[in-house]
Amino acid sequence: MSDPTRRAMIERLSRGPASVHGLTEPFALSQQMISKHIAYLVRARIVIKTKRGRESVCTLRPEAIKTVSDWAISYRRFWEESFDKLEAVVNQMKKEEVRDDKKHG
Repeated sequence: MSDPTRRAMIERLSRGPASVHGLTEPFALSQQMISKHIAYLVRARIVIKTKRGRESVCTLRPEAIKTVSDWAISYRRFWEESFDKLEAVVNQMKKEEVRDDKKHG
């Protein structure tokens, strides 16, 4: 999910299934590189790849995206709390710095 190409593929697949060829078109990448990105998404169980005749079609697994989303939400809460604590410390340091400047100013 950290790669912008894979994120763009997931975005495209969120609108419905797409052929591998269809996923290749918007990118200036070789078919081999696109296949590697798709393989990564399949291994991560985010995408299902099936054969339809001569064509491979990719489908997003929404339940996998929900799992990632739930995980990200829990970490978002953690980081927001951490940033709030950091902000309080920084504000306290600024107040102490102003007091020190006034004493020595």
